[in-house]
Amino acid sequence: MKRYGQQIGVRPEHFERYKAYHAAVWPEILEMISKCNIRNYSIFHKDGKLFAYFEYTGTDFEADMATMAADPKTREWWAVMEPMQDPLPTRAPGEWWAAMEEVFHLD
Repeated sequence: MKRYGQQIGVRPEHFERYKAYHAAVWPEILEMISKCNIRNYSIFHKDGKLFAYFEYTGTDFEADMATMAADPKTREWWAVMEPMQDPLPTRAPGEWWAAMEEVFHLD
């Protein structure tokens, strides 16, 4: 299992709508997240920034993420979410959510 942390901004005028969508995530999205070996997924908010944490239990992260990205319902969900988000200018090329470096962990 590998832990992931990611960060992105959320546009203040869309935050309540963003929360409402995440209070009732489409079942197909939850199924795809599980199918792609993501567990213990959480999103936190503070001062206009979103922090996502999840655990990946598969063996080929890139292939699982490609499966997710090819899913029509996931693409529909992303089309709703993306205008509400504000990617960090320091993210790596090709990233939407900026990957974070894990610097400490205690089980």
